[in-house]
Amino acid sequence: MATSAKQLHIIAGLGNPGIKYQHTRHNAGFDVIDMLAEKYNIKIAEKKFQALCGSGMIQGQKVLLMKPMTFMNKSGESIAEAARFYKIDTETELVVIYDDISLAPGRIRVRKKGSAGGHNGIKDIIAHTGTQVFPRVKVGVGEKPQGWDLADHVLGRMSKEDRQQAEAAFEDAVSAVEMILLGQIDQSMNNYNSKK
Repeated sequence: MATSAKQLHIIAGLGNPGIKYQHTRHNAGFDVIDMLAEKYNIKIAEKKFQALCGSGMIQGQKVLLMKPMTFMNKSGESIAEAARFYKIDTETELVVIYDDISLAPGRIRVRKKGSAGGHNGIKDIIAHTGTQVFPRVKVGVGEKPQGWDLADHVLGRMSKEDRQQAEAAFEDAVSAVEMILLGQIDQSMNNYNSKK
């Protein structure tokens, strides 16, 4: 099939732009994108689709790494714009990486599809792409403490110990993305979704 050569995968990590939000729980998606970029020597410096982007190769696949600069709640605008431009099939050629408060730091979960589960970034992507069917890698950032405001929790930074566990999970997320690009999403779900 001749089309496979030009096939492109969009790997989008969710977060908020600006130094203020750097390395907060909500920016776990950005952190994983940065790790992928470093590992594969992809420069994320191009401004397009309301995002910071970088093109390169991962596991023999052409990829566009994306960090939407729209703020979390409007992530879908940026990602849908890129998906339309490249005419990708979101069910197989889009991977979204984001924080999940229902998973402990150090844990990740891979899914082929699903609802937003209260995550505003995912809610916006579903609204703009018109589908819930796209692979995603959720990165655990821990539940909010009782009585805390959710925004304060996700926009806060982790303790040193939690951050160390989270960084191990970012590495797992990188591996999960690699497996998804190799067409091994089921295997990555088996690897990472069972309790460690």
